[in-house]
Amino acid sequence: MKKIFFILFLLHSSFVIVNSQWQPDVRLTNDPAESYTSYNNEMCVAASGDSVYAVWFDIRNGNYEIYFKRSANAGISWGPDTRLTNNTAFSGNPTITISGSFVYVVWSEGGGLFFKRSANAGETWESEIQLYTNCYDGPSIAVWGSSVYVVWATSTNQLRYKKSTNWGSNWQTDILLTNTIFFPEPPSVAASGSFVHIVWNDERDGNREIYYKRSSDGGINWGADTRLTNNPEQSFWPSIAVSGSTVHVVWQDNRNESILNIFYKRSTNDGASWGADTQITNSNGDAWLPSITASGQAVHVIWYDFRDSNNEIYYKFSSNSGTGWGADIRMTFDTSESRFPSVAASGMSVHAVWTDLRDGNREIYYKRNPTGNFVGINQINTTELPKGYNLSQNYPNPFNPTTKIRFALPPSPKGEGLGVRVIVYDILGREMAILVNEQLKPGIYEVTLDASNFSSSIYYYRLIAGEYTETKKMILLK
Repeated sequence: MKKIFFILFLLHSSFVIVNSQWQPDVRLTNDPAESYTSYNNEMCVAASGDSVYAVWFDIRNGNYEIYFKRSANAGISWGPDTRLTNNTAFSGNPTITISGSFVYVVWSEGGGLFFKRSANAGETWESEIQLYTNCYDGPSIAVWGSSVYVVWATSTNQLRYKKSTNWGSNWQTDILLTNTIFFPEPPSVAASGSFVHIVWNDERDGNREIYYKRSSDGGINWGADTRLTNNPEQSFWPSIAVSGSTVHVVWQDNRNESILNIFYKRSTNDGASWGADTQITNSNGDAWLPSITASGQAVHVIWYDFRDSNNEIYYKFSSNSGTGWGADIRMTFDTSESRFPSVAASGMSVHAVWTDLRDGNREIYYKRNPTGNFVGINQINTTELPKGYNLSQNYPNPFNPTTKIRFALPPSPKGEGLGVRVIVYDILGREMAILVNEQLKPGIYEVTLDASNFSSSIYYYRLIAGEYTETKKMILLK
């Protein structure tokens, strides 16, 4: 019994240490004009492997334009600012996502919706494309493999959607998803496999509530609107993330004593049904604009909070797919306000960007935790690329309570990263854990399964990479 307690103590201690390693703030912009990250639904940071990308809008040239910056070493150092737009109209509220070497940015410009991509990890950029003539505030974008999904609200109370199936080279005709939105704000979209998930807030019932809609066939057909919240106060500014079949949603809500707190809700069956609302903050000052990302069982939420009589950035982490949550972590400590944060995770690292007023004008700041994405995935070979797919036998096997799983990904003929999943099942075929759900570059990877909450039994683990699938058996003996 003492030995078991000691092991659990070590595991808990390791968790606390890992999640306390946020490094110092890094100033990404340095000019006398104002620079802004977007609201929570337009993600301003994206990461894949050691590549980290940030996007914002900036008035340094006398007009608000879209800017971009990248790091090739997991946020340790950053390249120069890259101006992505150059016109007389207001360009703002950008959001960014990536798939392999493709980087995608969408934004609102002069009341329209615009798109721009880089096919070489942000080194050079193609010409911008106007996707639609009416975009209220900002759009949201998601990607899975070669499919790119964009969703936005219009000033005429519509929710619209557009898709590309060839990495953004061509775009299909936009689709009207609903025309009953009242008080439109930017929606949020996420994708995993053939499922596409969208959330937004809506006043159709006389009160701001969170609504959800999904497609199970890659955006071809869409289900009915689903109301996720039902309370007499206001629920708004939702953000969505997906990992495998688990869909995570966060939003701000003032149902308790008129103070805004962050609430969370999840579905474990691709959005078919939903669990209860969970209040994950208990602030005595308003908590605003949460942003969420998920990687395997790791879920990360970031927001800004007035509990310290000043708007500061706060962060929260779940290591078990939203079942339980750690303590709130204060990220910024300055006398001026910090707002509009976004969060991304890749490998073991977590990355955050936000807007900060500490320098007398608003600048873009960045912070990273190099070991905060507690999923145990590690690229162990970066020099020699495998010639074929391979899923190795876990080791040790039998195991108690942790084991390692190694897999190999060869280069793709088209050069892009692959949507990769490593999933653990019990002997009845029930999904027990999603260890990997990321776009990964070619290489050899190793991921750790912590089965502390599993019972002794036979389990199966499966690698899904593009059209390749392989399954192996493992034994847990406690």
